Amino acid sequence: MKKGIFSAFVLFVFFSTQSVFAQFSRPISVGAGAGGTMVWADLGNTDTRFAGYIEAEGLVTPFISVGVKGEKGMLSAYGWNSDFENRYHAINANAKIRLGQFLSLPPNYSYYTLGASTFSKILANIYIGAGVGIMKNNINHRIDPSYGTSIENAGGEISEDLNSHQLAIPLNIGLDIPIGRTLYGPRWAININYQQSFLPKDNVDGVINSKMDQYSYLSLGVKLALFNRN
Repeated sequence: MKKGIFSAFVLFVFFSTQSVFAQFSRPISVGAGAGGTMVWADLGNTDTRFAGYIEAEGLVTPFISVGVKGEKGMLSAYGWNSDFENRYHAINANAKIRLGQFLSLPPNYSYYTLGASTFSKILANIYIGAGVGIMKNNINHRIDPSYGTSIENAGGEISEDLNSHQLAIPLNIGLDIPIGRTLYGPRWAININYQQSFLPKDNVDGVINSKMDQYSYLSLGVKLALFNRN
């Protein structure tokens, strides 16, 4: 099942890139998408769950952006005769830098959007990013008494604060696949993003122990570019 999903994902990316014609260059974009989440917490057997997002981004240069992203989704895991589910909300501010920032490109950016090869434009749109934000927990857990005792004996605790806010530090790697050819760049783009969010408070599952909780989020979305670059 997982191999089939992965194969379909690879084929989608391949055929999507065949319609790429220009760098996503309009100054403001909005986007939405969805994907799967996995959590890395104290209960070691993670489930694959679902989350959606909306975002808005502004370009500082054609290849550096700053933005705001909101998520709503679910995280869950189980182990040691215990389990948890967290229906979370999160919002973060982030910055991304694309590979095109470091490539040798012509000074006339509009001519570049019309004349660059498909490979160059795909390569230029690979990015890394980082941000900081807040995550709102909504935890429902079932903790086996013997597991709770072992956590307490190790210096941890079973948290009674199941609806707290906590700091989230997301790191991103991904690709924007712009579609269409105009002098100012296309109006649409497909986004593929992998996000790893670190949670220093260690309370995504209601178990506070000696390690930092984190979760991963692989998403597929679409962006709509607004306005024209002057």
